[in-house]
Amino acid sequence: MMDARRIIAAKRDGRALNAAELQWFAGGLASGSITDAQAGAFAMAVLLNGMDEAERVALTLAMRDSGEVQAWDMPGPVLDKHSTGGIGDNVSLLLAPALAVCGAYVPMISGRGLGHTGGTLDKLDAIPGYQSEVSAEDMRRVVGEVGCAIVGATGGIAPADKRLYAIRDVTGTVESLDLITASILSKKLAAGLEGLVLDVKIGSGAFLSGADQAGALAEALVGVANGAGCRTAALITDMNEPLAEAAGNALEVRNAIGFLRGDEINSRLWDVTVALGGVALELGGLCERAAEGQAMIEAAFQSGRAAERFQAMVTALGGPADLIERPGDHLPRAPLVDEVQAPKSGFVAGIDARALGFAVVDLGGGRKAGGDVLDLSVGLDDLAPLGIAVMQGDPLALIHARDEAGLEAARAAVLAAYRIDATPSDEPPLITRRIG
Repeated sequence: MMDARRIIAAKRDGRALNAAELQWFAGGLASGSITDAQAGAFAMAVLLNGMDEAERVALTLAMRDSGEVQAWDMPGPVLDKHSTGGIGDNVSLLLAPALAVCGAYVPMISGRGLGHTGGTLDKLDAIPGYQSEVSAEDMRRVVGEVGCAIVGATGGIAPADKRLYAIRDVTGTVESLDLITASILSKKLAAGLEGLVLDVKIGSGAFLSGADQAGALAEALVGVANGAGCRTAALITDMNEPLAEAAGNALEVRNAIGFLRGDEINSRLWDVTVALGGVALELGGLCERAAEGQAMIEAAFQSGRAAERFQAMVTALGGPADLIERPGDHLPRAPLVDEVQAPKSGFVAGIDARALGFAVVDLGGGRKAGGDVLDLSVGLDDLAPLGIAVMQGDPLALIHARDEAGLEAARAAVLAAYRIDATPSDEPPLITRRIG
């Protein structure tokens, strides 16, 4: 008979746990028969002693199977993308509809902001009427009709992970590579995916700033997902500056709509989105090589079909039917907008992207505590990129704020985040490597 104390003690003492033990423990997390103290002790034992890949796979599958697992019968592959988070990262809003245009079906289970990084669901909340929290049946309906749905996890998705995640947050065990891997993938695999592309960020605005840490996480995620039967690969991409030119919920939606309409396309955002899409289409068998998939994604954007598909998704999930045509009529706007001006002439030689993320949080666009209500209108826009030449007085950013105090605090934060030198610095590569 299984016993929580024996399982915890075994991991405490460095023994590898088998699939049956992990399945039983995950079931106890979901049912509540495992106490908070036991869950915390388990998490600490894993943090200190680690897991091998077989354990990671078994824990991921156990947490996946603790709740609902979707099964699909679609004429095309069921694919998704996951990012480890960054600043101005609105790729999901662009990639889901583009993949759908190319023949994939995309049940994109997304989350809310964490720390300095923005959350896709918070961005979508800026669209009036958009329902990001829907039943599994409604998600299936929209994916079947439109080809994509960007929504939150239902209460029945991986409840063991939901319980363990909350306990990790208060027990100093969030940093466990093994538990991070199982947490991310248990929810993704519960969506019934056939292929998954991962965007693992490195740099000042990333969750993991170091290349070694990011590489280890990418290797773990790819190994476990493939071991669990989902074709997966990862790209390691740069987050030493915001990916889009906007950071903030409504501002990033407006930026994404401009991209989809072809009004204004940021080259970094284009390159990352197209690269991730090419890999996803290759994993799904919709092309032989990622380069062919990239051409398919580019065509989806250039033809306007990705914009049409995004609008169809928004409409199907309760949003306005003319959002793409008239975003200004629907997206909230902050009452105060002002420039941050360059204090001297030179080149933008460094950006503390993490500091820009926290500036958005301080404006009210992110959470400092779990129950915080966001101001979806605030944030930063027209952010100057690395390498650009500026003259004294040129704009580095536009601040969108709800009051004067927030405006001035954000101004100071932006000025502190930007480094201007007499000569340009070498910019890091946008995409470092592919794993898997």
